[in-house]
Amino acid sequence: ESQYLKILTSLAEVATTNGHKLLSLSSNYEAQMKSLLRIVRIFCHVFRIGPSSPSNGNDMGYNGNKTPRSQVFKVRKVYDVVRKIDVKEMNFTKHAFINQTSHEQEPLELLWHSLDEWLVLIAMELMKNKRDSTNITSILLKQKGPDHQDATPTPSFAPAGPEGRKELSTDAVELKSYDVAGKQEACADCQDVISMTANRLSAVIQAFYMCCSCQMPQGMTSPRFIEFVCKHDDVLKCFVNRNPKIIFDHFHFLLECPELMSRFMHIIKAQPFKDRCEWFYEHLHAGQPDSDMVHRPVNENDILLVHRDSIFRSSCEVVSKANCAKLKQGIAVRFHGEEGMGQGVVREWFDILSSEIVNPDYALFTQSADGTTFQPNSNSSVNPDHLNYFRFAGQILGLALNHRQLVNIYFTRSFYKHILGIPVNYQDVASIDPEYAKNLQWILDNDISDLGLELTFSVETDVFGAMEEVPLKPGGASILVTQENKAEYVQLVTELRMTRAIQPQINAFLQGFHMFIPPSLIQLFDEYELELLLSGMPEIDVNDWLKNTEYTSGYERGDQVIQWFWDVVEELTQEERVLLLQFVTGSSRVPHGGFAHIMGGSGLQNFTIAAVPYTANLLPTSSTCINMLKLPEYPSKEILKDRLLVALHCGSYGYTMA
Repeated sequence: ESQYLKILTSLAEVATTNGHKLLSLSSNYEAQMKSLLRIVRIFCHVFRIGPSSPSNGNDMGYNGNKTPRSQVFKVRKVYDVVRKIDVKEMNFTKHAFINQTSHEQEPLELLWHSLDEWLVLIAMELMKNKRDSTNITSILLKQKGPDHQDATPTPSFAPAGPEGRKELSTDAVELKSYDVAGKQEACADCQDVISMTANRLSAVIQAFYMCCSCQMPQGMTSPRFIEFVCKHDDVLKCFVNRNPKIIFDHFHFLLECPELMSRFMHIIKAQPFKDRCEWFYEHLHAGQPDSDMVHRPVNENDILLVHRDSIFRSSCEVVSKANCAKLKQGIAVRFHGEEGMGQGVVREWFDILSSEIVNPDYALFTQSADGTTFQPNSNSSVNPDHLNYFRFAGQILGLALNHRQLVNIYFTRSFYKHILGIPVNYQDVASIDPEYAKNLQWILDNDISDLGLELTFSVETDVFGAMEEVPLKPGGASILVTQENKAEYVQLVTELRMTRAIQPQINAFLQGFHMFIPPSLIQLFDEYELELLLSGMPEIDVNDWLKNTEYTSGYERGDQVIQWFWDVVEELTQEERVLLLQFVTGSSRVPHGGFAHIMGGSGLQNFTIAAVPYTANLLPTSSTCINMLKLPEYPSKEILKDRLLVALHCGSYGYTMA
């Protein structure tokens, strides 16, 4: 064990040296970053495979120092002095403090202390910038005064000495004196030190998280690291806002810690869909062998042998018995009595299965009002195996997403929200009962005080053909709906129709889905993006679209603006056409039979373009309930295209009341 501890300490010293070099702005970022993270990964691996490990409960370094090796992570209160010092005394106090305490600290603690100092300095500058535009270089690269020719350099750390201790040096950066114009030039040259240091500090933060995590049992986040992120919340958000790529490069801890993820979710979801997809699959397949680089012969026992004539039941049986870890790595399917295998067979299997999942014979899903999407059937219990089948349906969609296979079914927006854990709202009711949704909208839009509706917080629900009264909340039958509580009533009705009525089915589905797709990863997307991930981009026939479009409020087919509009639609990418369809109709799909079968709030309703007087910078708007695009009378095709694209990319997912 003493030899093991010696190795562990040596690795910690090397990691600390590399970390300090990375924090020096004069070092090569790419090389030092890779070097630090590589040695930290080795260190954490050695820590985990040692004589004791957090996973078996023998080491409690995260909770108390019960073994000698936990001394490598010795936690000390090294931040109190930093919190109290004045900016003007920062350099002097910092040097005195570290020189005084470094001989008492274990190697990694000094690196974490240096990281904390940098973040404290930047936090001070951010506070200062709220009042003026002074650059952080006024602190980090501050001149000694008018009588000095040399400036105080950026702090950096010398390599480890034979004792493994780090001495703080001040000779890493030499700066010449400069006048006022020179100061402005320096600010322009380095932009600001936040931008210069963000990537370096983020890499050290990643190393800190890795070291904290290897002390913890599987599935637990280090309390120390959570405290660290909460303390430096403003600075970390500043880093991410300035360079969102940092999230994907270094802030992997967000995916493993929901309480931290929630702090950054609005920034993450603002990143391009493509970047989030790459991050999703990178982490989903982390630690798995690269199937593109290594050919692994298929084990006969791992082949899913299914029957074509009973594909749903036979697939359910073999998938439930299969090894989940092996299914994540790869799928091999063979149909009984057939020789064929390979990706073509796998694609066919997913294609057929996805259609079978919504087969009415199994009573699992019902068709929505528009006829193009599906929703869990609240009466699915007529099938005694319905919950097992819902679990299987979740497994199939999870497997398809895991292996980038598309399914040929679409679900209601509310069901995608259930998969993502997003609350439903009254607008989602329209997918299963458009008339009921209009009634809820009317209640919200009108004063119901003197209408005598006599509504209570209970509703009648159809259960296998019999009407039953269901309270929306305890004692709901005796609570009247008023102008003051009507919003609560509408939300509770929505939850009853869209969630409570199918909660067991949702739970069973998610149980299967989460076997292959972790909840922390799937929440990177919204319900529209999840649909694209699962079902792909629908094909849109522009000629059919044009043929089944109506014009109103002054527009006619031959008008110049209308001709420009259809020219622009021809020029759009397939993704942008889907956004346009979604923007105007609320749906990204064309129903079976084409645009002639598009549904509106009151039945069949063609795509319609209405004229709107033009004013500068005016964007197109839409009324999704009647499939109407309100298109301003733009003076040129170029302006029309520009304004349309802005509306599609910035407003296709939001709703207001017309």
